[in-house]
Amino acid sequence: MTTVFLSGSRKISQLDEAVRSRLSTIVEKDFRVIVGDANGADKVFQTTLASMDYTNVTIFCSGSECRNNVGEWNVKHVSVDTNLKGRDFYTQKDKAMAGEADYGLVLWDGESPGSISNVIEILKRNKRAVVYLSPEKQFYAVSHLDDANKLLEKCDKEVFEVISKKIRLPSSMKEIRDSEQGALSF
Repeated sequence: MTTVFLSGSRKISQLDEAVRSRLSTIVEKDFRVIVGDANGADKVFQTTLASMDYTNVTIFCSGSECRNNVGEWNVKHVSVDTNLKGRDFYTQKDKAMAGEADYGLVLWDGESPGSISNVIEILKRNKRAVVYLSPEKQFYAVSHLDDANKLLEKCDKEVFEVISKKIRLPSSMKEIRDSEQGALSF
């Protein structure tokens, strides 16, 4: 069964019609959906799926407490070192979802480091994502490092620097490059 990892920026509080259409296709195909428990895109995805009475959903939470589970779906609690705080704490569930998913659908506001981090995690595992860049109202297929770089070029310089620092972008990009090269060697 195909599993889709839904994620996005916490600043996104509604789905554009184009995203709703993609979500409807996921539901029509009865794909398994995995989504986090954060406010913003995670919660709006959950709300929309609940309004569609979709049941093939699993909510991933870091640690023992879920912040949001609108549809009262099954929950997968990701074990996290209690010494981790903030972004490092919640990123653990995102990594688990990237590992379990076949594909990602990511809503990006053009600024959120977490959304790009999810795209990077998907690429590290030689998987693909579709990114909806909300300011442009445009979808971008991301299946290789070059695709991610083209997407990041859409950021202004200051935003790129913040993202790069917060998610340790150079080392993540190196992991992807090494992974892509490893997949080509025989």
